[in-house]
Amino acid sequence: MARMARIRSKTGIYHIMLRGIDKRKIFIDDEDRTKFIEKLIKAKETAGFRLYGYCLMDNHVHLLIGESEEIGISIKRITVGYVQWHNTKHERTGHLFQNRYMSEVVETEGYLMNVLRYIHQNPVKAKMMELAKDYPWSSYHQYLSTYKGQGSFIDTQLIQSYFLKQEDFEEYMNAETREEFLEYKPVTKYKDEVLKSILEKEIKIKALAEMPIEERNRIIRDIYLRTGVSMRQLARVLGIGKTIVEKAVK
Repeated sequence: MARMARIRSKTGIYHIMLRGIDKRKIFIDDEDRTKFIEKLIKAKETAGFRLYGYCLMDNHVHLLIGESEEIGISIKRITVGYVQWHNTKHERTGHLFQNRYMSEVVETEGYLMNVLRYIHQNPVKAKMMELAKDYPWSSYHQYLSTYKGQGSFIDTQLIQSYFLKQEDFEEYMNAETREEFLEYKPVTKYKDEVLKSILEKEIKIKALAEMPIEERNRIIRDIYLRTGVSMRQLARVLGIGKTIVEKAVK
């Protein structure tokens, strides 16, 4: 049976997972992980793709990439050199990764944030660490570095445009969730009255206008990222100006 064609992302952003063949470990030690990061950075510089997040686990890798060329070509740039190096070091031959990488499209801001959170929480859910920030082989600490004014090879600007403060970023990334990704989930579309009914069970919509700005913005941003609705619809349902919503989510 022929393989199904991959879904193309309208935004060019993909969540990629690379697995070891036969669940084989991709990384034996920290030198392996360091070398993979080097290959990742080199591929990024050559291809010009954007890298929004990553996490290296023992037998798989998560990547959040904005393509600049066909995504499969970028994946080959990342993996081929690493496999050659890994096989030479560990005196093995043959494939290291499963031939067909897994991917899903990322087409809304909310989905982007949630996928990144899922990626960063991988070591926590695997009970390798208690906190995402303690795991050295993910992009979590890269984001923290940029909040402190330090450089990074990660493209952090997009994510940080939604979380202007480090504490907002950390609160969202560490929120408890049971979300599972790499199974495409279409965006749910709500009629105004349905969305309003759902939100009124969680918050007092009429009280938003009287709330302190930071609290109001936090609530608006959470609704926006969680539901994936448009800013225009959210403003309409909450009875506030679209400019207020834009400032809250940016």
